[in-house]
Amino acid sequence: MKKLLSMTMIIFILGTILTGCATKEVSESNDNKELIKIGVTQIVEHPSLDTIRDGIYKALEDNGYIDGENVELDFLNAQGDMQNVSAIATEFENEKKDVVVAITTPSAQAIFNTVKSAPIVYSAVTDPKSAGLEGDNITGVSDMTPVRKQLELLKEYFPQAKRVGMIFDSGEVNSQVQLDLAKEVAKDLGLEIVESGITSTNEIAEATEYILSQVDAIYAQKDNTLASAFPIVVEKADNKNIPIIGAVTDFVDAGAVATDGPSEYQIGYETGQMVVRILKGDKVLDIEPSLVNETKLYINEEAAKKYGVEIN
Repeated sequence: MKKLLSMTMIIFILGTILTGCATKEVSESNDNKELIKIGVTQIVEHPSLDTIRDGIYKALEDNGYIDGENVELDFLNAQGDMQNVSAIATEFENEKKDVVVAITTPSAQAIFNTVKSAPIVYSAVTDPKSAGLEGDNITGVSDMTPVRKQLELLKEYFPQAKRVGMIFDSGEVNSQVQLDLAKEVAKDLGLEIVESGITSTNEIAEATEYILSQVDAIYAQKDNTLASAFPIVVEKADNKNIPIIGAVTDFVDAGAVATDGPSEYQIGYETGQMVVRILKGDKVLDIEPSLVNETKLYINEEAAKKYGVEIN
């Protein structure tokens, strides 16, 4: 009797284990069959980049690509660490994603140099050519801001300003491109650019203090490191009564007086539309890189009032 009972229990246990294994295999098989795998990465999380990512996801959703239903969106944030950037690129290559989306220049460069098995779409890359992001398997949307228009705005609102400060990450290609362009434009406008290079957010406070002692206004260009600690810049500038003109709307929301630039959301949405085209069968080679040219004036009313800017 004991022997029969033991045998029955063994059979029951084995049956349960085998059934469980079979169920798991079927589930994994269905997931692999149904879900399109899209890898998404960005160098760091801050409002501008998060808004771009929201635009990408909305474009996918509007075209019927729903996370968890027919696509798997795998988002990885590098937290501003270049080692993480490289590790993410390697992970996406090993996982054989169907499409990889890279937000920001550093992330796009790492993905382009590592991922060979999937189409690549970049977003928020200021100057793709200078960043070396050209090839048959990569396309995307540039977020180059109208530097001339923004410095002209600074000149209009603060005609007394002669020296303009710029804090930039010396390791970011996109930031260097904007700095060089600003210097050219400044000559035409009778302005002088005073620059301060940084390599991490830990240097923002000191760089800001240095700049504020020498300038009449600050131009905050697109720079991921600067954006990550922008409230520090605003606080110190306000204490010294030095106005800021920003490159993006998030800078205005954080305390810059104004900007005249493209919509971050639209940049993301157009990036998402490129991903959709690839998912529907278009070759990357046939999708031209693009630039969002439409701009809009954004004003921080409180900051404008503080610095005597009249809003029409």
